[in-house]
Amino acid sequence: MDIKDNQMIPSEEHEAFRWIVTGRVQGVGFRPFVFCLANRFGLAGRVQNLAGQVLIEAEGEASILNAFGAALFTDAPPLAQPKKIHVEKIAYRQLENFEIVPSTTTTTAQIHIPPDYFLCDNCRREMQTLQDRRYRYPFINCTQCGPRYSLIKRLPYDRSNTTMAEFELCPACQREYENPFDRRFHAEPVACPVCGPQLYFTKSNYKADGSAALDACVSALLSGEIVAVKGVGGYHLMCDAGNTAAIQQLRFKKCRPHKPLALMFPWRGVNGLEMVQQVLEIDTNSRALLCSPTRPIVLLRKRPDSTLSELIAPGLDEIGAMLPYSPLHHLLLDEIGRAVVATSGNVSGEPVLTENDEAEHRLANVTRSFLHHNRPIARPVDDSVTRTICGKSRLLRAGRGATPLEFDLPGRFAQPLLAVGGHMKNPIALGWERRVVLSPHIGDLSTPRSIKVFEQVITDMQRLYDVIPQAIVCDFHNGYASSRWAKRQKLPLFRIWHHHAHAAVVAMEHSLDRTWLVFTWDGVGLGEDGTLWGGEALHGQCGSWQRVARMRPFRLPGGEQAGREPWRSGLALCWESGMERQSTTFDSILLKRAWECGLNAPITTAVGRLFDGAANLLGLIDKASYEGQAGMYLESAARGDVEAIELPFERSADGLLTADWAPLVKALLRKDMPVAQRAMQFHVSLARSIVVQAQHIYTQTPFDSLGLTGGVFQNKLLAELAVAQLADAGFDVHLTEKLPCNDGGIALGQLVETLYSHG
Repeated sequence: MDIKDNQMIPSEEHEAFRWIVTGRVQGVGFRPFVFCLANRFGLAGRVQNLAGQVLIEAEGEASILNAFGAALFTDAPPLAQPKKIHVEKIAYRQLENFEIVPSTTTTTAQIHIPPDYFLCDNCRREMQTLQDRRYRYPFINCTQCGPRYSLIKRLPYDRSNTTMAEFELCPACQREYENPFDRRFHAEPVACPVCGPQLYFTKSNYKADGSAALDACVSALLSGEIVAVKGVGGYHLMCDAGNTAAIQQLRFKKCRPHKPLALMFPWRGVNGLEMVQQVLEIDTNSRALLCSPTRPIVLLRKRPDSTLSELIAPGLDEIGAMLPYSPLHHLLLDEIGRAVVATSGNVSGEPVLTENDEAEHRLANVTRSFLHHNRPIARPVDDSVTRTICGKSRLLRAGRGATPLEFDLPGRFAQPLLAVGGHMKNPIALGWERRVVLSPHIGDLSTPRSIKVFEQVITDMQRLYDVIPQAIVCDFHNGYASSRWAKRQKLPLFRIWHHHAHAAVVAMEHSLDRTWLVFTWDGVGLGEDGTLWGGEALHGQCGSWQRVARMRPFRLPGGEQAGREPWRSGLALCWESGMERQSTTFDSILLKRAWECGLNAPITTAVGRLFDGAANLLGLIDKASYEGQAGMYLESAARGDVEAIELPFERSADGLLTADWAPLVKALLRKDMPVAQRAMQFHVSLARSIVVQAQHIYTQTPFDSLGLTGGVFQNKLLAELAVAQLADAGFDVHLTEKLPCNDGGIALGQLVETLYSHG
């Protein structure tokens, strides 16, 4: 019989029951927990890993079985997430004890892959205790911490199915592994200095092993060197955050002149945040985020008295900060005693590097110093990135500690599907039965290595979840590398419009039953009319979106080049408004002739390009060295109390409500108002435009809830202004929380759209 967790089992004197528990119950110490729980209650039986499930059989007095069944959920380990329970009565066999039996894979898979976890407090204390046999051991872990996703090759989650298989347990570790009262009972990555992975440091012809490798790395960082450090899911490029020359060298050698660099701070004080709060502002939500099991990079505003170098995040007032999450990071930061730059160890835009030899080859132009280890990484996993917006955590990049991300849907897929996302910030997603799973961030699919990792993740996810897709879902844009790859596969192909997928993400997170109005504002994405959308309002539900509003279209001179050259958008906004503006730096005369002829000047409604143009017109930027730079500069510059400019509306020939941004151009070029106030007025006016559009639309086509999604709404200032005004106007407004609002959520949105439009 199926019963809910909180329902009671019919009482008899002695009974036996079987539980099948699904959810996140592998790789989190669930079997050892069940074993100890059964012994605590004096029950006999067994616990066994199935293919993604845990089977539990127990017998004893009925009242005790009731309490045991409830405790499976209420007392589960902190990292476990048991989601369902199937219970049936079985024959009473008068067993004598409770045991953990070997895993089996003969059942239908209900697999849930655990993410990589941070170092728990108990292991950290052991690592810092001189008398402990794992003192200063950089690979210490237990059932409640350590790598998971990055070392699992297949399920069930047994050591033989991980990259730890080659490290045979020493007698001391074996005793811990087999002791039901030990914290490392059946902890699959368990290791120690005798039998586990080891560090080694290389620099040109010099090599050091073990503790000497750690000392050499610390010495190199303190002397101003750049070191590539192998971590949980790949390499970081590290240098002393207080050494301006080292940061300059890192930027020059990595060809990363402006893009912000993340900082890792030592764990100091009672809550670990002592050094972070000396230089950055931390609110309650950000404090919880920094110390959460995910251990993400959190975007935080610099304190007015901050001593951090401007080179860490040029032109911006926020810094990406994180705390150490692996034992190796703790050891390094404890020795160094101050923050270090910890940016992805990769060629810019590509997935993070994981192989020792490949890292030395591909990062040779950046550094000759490497801190390696010999624990293989099954697949790359970059750090997660979050930002507090409207008082809640918003995921900007789904990575280590947070992924794979899993969701249950009310509907069932007719067949297993693979969604390959877009082109920028790309992950992939699988959909089958009632489940969807999003992979970790892969990156921009513009290089051969990115495509290689993209294909690897697709293969890995299918193997890990035991799902074989029968069709592929991709974007309508044929220029995306993901769409081209999907077309080459010998499987049926579903195509989903870019902004429909964006809208589906926010609807899926909050309610698939409501009628929505969703503002999908981003850079550019192919729209149903063949133009480049990015300033749309979509009305309806998943599978049946209708475009009801847009920003005024304009032509982008140079097409795709405009995304990295904001001066092009700045000129286009002026020309479109009937204003003459010449560039002293670029050949704007020839460009305008091409623009007037529509030569390589596609039509767009993209608000992302409006932000680019605004930043250029304010003199903040001409050329961008990374995606989104102009918009970030504009947000960072905005200050002051200003009045919103009302943007006029009109109905286009096809009935679309069209907001005209032209009054903003004149305001941006004013010389009698400081740049900070003009930047703020731009934000305030766009937020006001959202409210007015929503009010106009509601009078003709009512809706239940309103969503804001797309990369533009990573902008904290714009999002908070819009949400506050929309709430004051009486709207039920939502942003994404668990999924990125940028293209990092597109793959999952593609699956949801396919479910509701094709079944």
